[in-house]
Parts: sequence; structure tokens; C-alpha cells
Amino acid sequence: MTARQQRMMVVGLVLAGVAAAAILGLRAFDENMLYFYSPSQIAAGEAPTGRKIRLGGLVTHGSVTRTPGELAVHFTVTDNRESMAVTYAGVLPDLFREGQGVIAHGIVGPDRTFVADEVLAKHDENYMPPEVADSLQAQGHPGGAAPAGMP
Repeated sequence: MTARQQRMMVVGLVLAGVAAAAILGLRAFDENMLYFYSPSQIAAGEAPTGRKIRLGGLVTHGSVTRTPGELAVHFTVTDNRESMAVTYAGVLPDLFREGQGVIAHGIVGPDRTFVADEVLAKHDENYMPPEVADSLQAQGHPGGAAPAGMP
């Protein structure tokens, strides 16, 4: 084998190794993606079953039920068109409440109930912690007052 053929073989092996690494990296990236779905999309069958996804919407008023003595909580998430039952066993965030936006990470079970392993509560973009609002107001800043509906 000539020196040129040896170099070409090395270049070919390096390119094959880089291609294999890229394919494995892209597969791992795709497996770890968490796609966001609304209750309407899940009801329409757009969400995969048995794969971890994100469910987002508003917690329906009067839907939160807790199991006494346990961390288990059941609630309904709606996008004002469709609703989906959610089961979660864990500590809920402080901002979690009925009528509030949430994002739940988990899977859609065979009975079309969403089994969450993480729940994140959302707040609107006008939120300002009361301590910050009080501090700004004490400094005479015109935007120091808390937004409407905030304590």
C-alpha cells in the first residue's frame, strides 16, 4: 500500500468516525427533547404516548384535590377548549394555584391522564416581588407601585 493510499484510508476513517459521532449526538439530542403540547393537541392525538412531554395551560378552578397524608395531588389543566386530568406526587411550587398557568413535565398515561414528575408555576410578565415594589416606591420611583391585583 502506498503512502497516499494510507493517508486516504486514515482520512476516510476519521470522516466515518465524525459522521458516527454526529449521528449518535443527534439521536441523543432528539431523545432528550421535551416538546410542549396543549390539552387540545393531546386530545387531538398529536402528542406521543409513553414519551416525556410538557403540558401547559391553566389550572381549572375547583379541580385541585389532595390525598390526605400524602404528597399526591390531582388537578385539571385547560386551554379553554379542552381539559386534561393531571396526577402529581411531590411538592408543588409556591405560585401554584387555581386559575394560574402551569407547565407540567411527564407522560400521557394509557388512560389519557397526564402523570407529571415536575410541575412549574408561571406568573405574568407584570409580576414584581412586593419587596422590590416597596423599595422602589420608598425611593420615589414612579414604577414602584405593585401591579393591579398584587398585594
